Parts: sequence; structure tokens; C-alpha cells
Amino acid sequence: MPTTAPRELRLISWNVNGLRATLKKDPSFPEIFTTFNADVFAIQETKLQDEQRAKLKDVQFEGYHQTWNYAERKGYSGTAVWSREEPLQVIRQIGSEVADDEGRICALEFPTYWFVDVYTPNAQDGLRRIETRLAWDARYRDFLRELDADKPVVTCGDFNVAHKEIDLKNPGPNRGNPGFSDEERESFGKLLDAGFTDTFRSLHPDLTGAYSWWSYRGRARQNNTGWRIDYFLVSDRIADRVTSASIYNEVFGSDHCPVGLSIEL
Repeated sequence: MPTTAPRELRLISWNVNGLRATLKKDPSFPEIFTTFNADVFAIQETKLQDEQRAKLKDVQFEGYHQTWNYAERKGYSGTAVWSREEPLQVIRQIGSEVADDEGRICALEFPTYWFVDVYTPNAQDGLRRIETRLAWDARYRDFLRELDADKPVVTCGDFNVAHKEIDLKNPGPNRGNPGFSDEERESFGKLLDAGFTDTFRSLHPDLTGAYSWWSYRGRARQNNTGWRIDYFLVSDRIADRVTSASIYNEVFGSDHCPVGLSIEL
């Protein structure tokens, strides 16, 4: 690690559920982006292709470097990161036999850490994509271990799982459903056991009603019938450098809200 004093970094992650749609909301994505004034701002589910992104005028932010990853399938998945610091290198695929063509990763190397933005595959209704999901999880876990052997890791994004019963409003009726199946919860636990800390739950172990996603059905957001499926995880060895972990449920524009992390690196 460097001998210079660490800086406190402000990091934001948000599943925008279609960036072009978020640009049309009030407040719009650029207004929300500017308000956060983050050092790194990561998004998931951009639903863009490169030629579509090139036509957008409202995503060029002065003082930020942009990193994009697109799915081969149009209107699907996709990730992006804006960073004040230029990355030393970028990785967009993890060597997975599944979902590596879906734009799910932006891994950026910085001098003192790796930053990884991820949009985890959904197991889908009836768990019909559970094998794809678990195969992705296993490879992603190994990928983070490989990065962690080089530098500490900060990874964020939509992990598409509520880990514990405290992480969703109605755990009983949802047991076995996508995002709260035993298989997905166990897989997420394996990721934590591999040397990573769930920063929000580490700082707020008993806080209930803290959710980052709400269905568009049944006034779920108004009633806070939500799920916490968006996370910031960090390598265990830098978990003591986290100064705050937040969920910004006052921010609208998507069925997810942003989550944030402040950490000294």
C-alpha cells in the first residue's frame, strides 16, 4: 500500500433501469449525478449500445473519465462507470462461460485498489436461469479473489439477491423466489466468506426497512415493501477504512435507488 495519507473517496452505485429513460425523469440523471459529486459513479442496466450512447448529450461530465460495457443483445443489461481518476486498465469480461457477452462488468484498476461494477444475472421467474446465475456467481467470486491478490477490491452493483431476512419486507412469502432462493443466498454467502464485507450491513447490522429496490406493482415503494439487493462490498482487509455506507431511498427515477460508500483509500 502507498505511504501517502489515504483519501476519503465518495462512491455511488445505481441501477438506472434504462439510462435513456432516467435522462427524461425529473430530476434527471445529470442533476442527480451532479448532486452526489462522487469520485466514482457506477450504474447498471444501461440498456444501451455504443452507437446509442454516442448520441447522448447529457452524460459527458467535466472532470470524469467514462467506462462503458455493452450487451450484445440490444436493449439489455449494460454497465458504466464515471471516475475522476483515469483507470490504469479496464476489464470488461471475467472469463465466464455464461453471460460474458451481456455487458455485466466494468472493472477499473486504480493505483491503490480495484473498483468493480457488476450487474448480476437474474435467476428469473421459476428460477429458470438459476444454473446460469450460480455459474456466474462462482466465476465472479474467483475473479474477485484474483483481483484481491493484487490489490484490495471495492465492488458494487445490483447483485440480485437479498441475503438475509432483514433485507426484504416479506421474507416468508418470498422464500424460494428469484432473489431470495436458498441457492442464491448461499452463493452470496460464499462470496462474503471468500474475503469480502457487506459494508452497509457491517455498519447497520440491525437496521430494518432499508431497501434499494421496489416492484412497480402494488404501491410497493410508497409502502416501502422493498428488497436490499444493491451492495457495496470491500475486501475484508480494508473494511475498517469504510467511514459510511448509505441507501438514498429519497432518489427516484428507477425502481432502484442509489447506494453509496465513503472509504479512505
